[in-house]
Amino acid sequence: MLCFNSTLKPNFEDIPNEEPDRMATCLPFIDALLTCNKWFEEGHMICFFTSRLEEHREITETWLEKHGFKYHTLLMGKPRGGNYHWIDNHLVKATRYNGKFTDLVKKEIKIEVFDE
Repeated sequence: MLCFNSTLKPNFEDIPNEEPDRMATCLPFIDALLTCNKWFEEGHMICFFTSRLEEHREITETWLEKHGFKYHTLLMGKPRGGNYHWIDNHLVKATRYNGKFTDLVKKEIKIEVFDE
């Protein structure tokens, strides 16, 4: 699963929950649309993880559909500020957005895990 960790929005404009009217009118980043849909077509499970509130689900789903994003899951209510851990009993791939979408590259890094 590719789980996109952002304040959602494959447009990645930081629209706060306190301004929901802007959520419907922002435009997507074309590289986000193309990359996400490419990964979807390659068989990746696409999950958007957003700090938007559950009350913003409909406007978010409508926006994703309007702009043609293909995805499997939309998780609402991510903690704001980014200081959290995702705990799962399966291998999870998370992709942090740093300003542009590109093909994924392999890197070896150290991460914290539970002791065996």
